[in-house]
Amino acid sequence: MEITEVRIKLMEDSEDRLRAFCSITIDHSFVVRDLKIIEGSSGPFVAMPSRKLTARCHRCGHKNYLRTTFCNHCGIRLRQGQEIRDEEGNSSKLYADIAHPINQACRDLIQKAVLDEYKLELERAKQPGYRSRYDEAYTEIPDVRTNDGSGAIASPGAKVDTGAKIEPNGAMVSPPHSPGPRRPHILDQSGGGGANFASESRPPADSGSSNLRPE
Repeated sequence: MEITEVRIKLMEDSEDRLRAFCSITIDHSFVVRDLKIIEGSSGPFVAMPSRKLTARCHRCGHKNYLRTTFCNHCGIRLRQGQEIRDEEGNSSKLYADIAHPINQACRDLIQKAVLDEYKLELERAKQPGYRSRYDEAYTEIPDVRTNDGSGAIASPGAKVDTGAKIEPNGAMVSPPHSPGPRRPHILDQSGGGGANFASESRPPADSGSSNLRPE
């Protein structure tokens, strides 16, 4: 797995420890949004996207967030003890991750990629005209191949067969004065002495066009 893009949305005016929201793109194919960068006691860390846990009202069955005192639907006082508690009886879980890594290696990979980009985003934010890319739409990267003979799909910054370059947002940028991609040769098997490769020629002109004269 490869983290191919990270986008950061700084939260400088946040009154709590939240420093930024971020999204990650995995293998140019899958986006996970709403990761959070939290300022911890030993430095920033990445929290996975999560949702608040709920419990149903014992009277009307309406779902309320844990630790809610009164039901938001019928108004009755909710019973205590709905929280998920640890072995010592302490409330231990009010949120559940929506998406998360299942091993430490994957967690370290995500955290390093996000925090590295977070540091770069802090520097970009100091520049005039800064604008976050977090809310920009994602575009599909064209399926083009590298020209190193491996047949692999090109990644951002890689050179491709057309001489163009793929930007992180998926756009293909051709170099200045690029002649464009060459059209493939056609295999001509009409000859008897083996296959001959003949390049494509221009389509024949209209046979009657040469005989037309202006009135």
